[in-house]
Amino acid sequence: MSSPDVGELEETYLVNAFRSGWIAPLGPDVDAFEREVADRVGVTHAAALSSGTAALHLGLLCLGVKPGDVVVTSTLTFAATANAITYTGARPHFVDSELETGNMDPDLLERALGELRMAGEDVAAVVPVDLLGKAADYTRIEPIADAYGVPVFADAAEALGASHAGKQAGAFGAASAISFNGNKIMTTSGGGMLLTDDADLARRVRYLATQARQPAVHYEHTEIGYNYRLSNLLAAVGRAQLTRLDGMMARRRATRDRYRALFATVDGVEIFGGADDRDDNCWLTSVVVDAEVTGWSAADLSAALAADDIESRPLWKPMHLQPVFAGAQSTLNGNAQRLFETGVTLPSGSALSDADVAFVIAALERFACAHE
Repeated sequence: MSSPDVGELEETYLVNAFRSGWIAPLGPDVDAFEREVADRVGVTHAAALSSGTAALHLGLLCLGVKPGDVVVTSTLTFAATANAITYTGARPHFVDSELETGNMDPDLLERALGELRMAGEDVAAVVPVDLLGKAADYTRIEPIADAYGVPVFADAAEALGASHAGKQAGAFGAASAISFNGNKIMTTSGGGMLLTDDADLARRVRYLATQARQPAVHYEHTEIGYNYRLSNLLAAVGRAQLTRLDGMMARRRATRDRYRALFATVDGVEIFGGADDRDDNCWLTSVVVDAEVTGWSAADLSAALAADDIESRPLWKPMHLQPVFAGAQSTLNGNAQRLFETGVTLPSGSALSDADVAFVIAALERFACAHE
């Protein structure tokens, strides 16, 4: 659905980095990649890391999250968000979604923070997730968190290139985490980055990411660190990808527009995320199926696509429904579960050829015609 979109430019950058001799983690391409991403997003500091999950983990630690704390986060997300919270010893509290976007519902966030305060819980952070490349409603979320004295740490893993209220995803909150995993809008094969305007926070992230090594000739350590820094070779690939980001977003948007045009004539099917996607990066395109109107379900559509060897999948299974988090606290309205049960994510990658997209569109048209 979103395979890596790489070619000769990435190869050139990678070979140049290889020939420079900077093979080990860190090096000039890491430094340049950090500057270039920070400039693109509009923040002053960036720390290139081995994964988006590493960025989440270190960001939480550097915001002071500790064992016994509660971190409020979106329930409709990939497991990495909740996993990183548990790495710190804190407990996730899951907040349900707006139905149209799947992002954290600000009203439920306010309710959750109020109830947690009344219960005497120590809430250490709020982690909204920018789902499938649409930024959360930070215009409402940030003032709510501020009113409770809780920092916002944005999980923008899926949203590089998106924006909200004229500000780039990755520039919200005290810090943000983005991902360069192989299926993301741009990739370094594996990697991530923490973004912030806080120089001290960025400095500590880099320190912890390099095994918390003290500035001594010998190896000196006064606290536990991690091996989380990004390879110079992978950073070189990322630099090439960044120059192509706008074009890759445009390609994904064009595919989404074709899906939107097709389903505009099918009652009971809507493009997930709402009609206003001008600020989205269109990382993945999903549809939401109302089976009572269509006469067929999201699962029926996925099965038909699979018969033509076309990959699809449901939207994220909410974290509050995952067995591993069965005991976690939640503030729910049912929307995330509804989206999981009715949503289908379609092939969306910028590496899809015109013929690939036409093949998928034809399969969707056959299915729709057979069920009129």
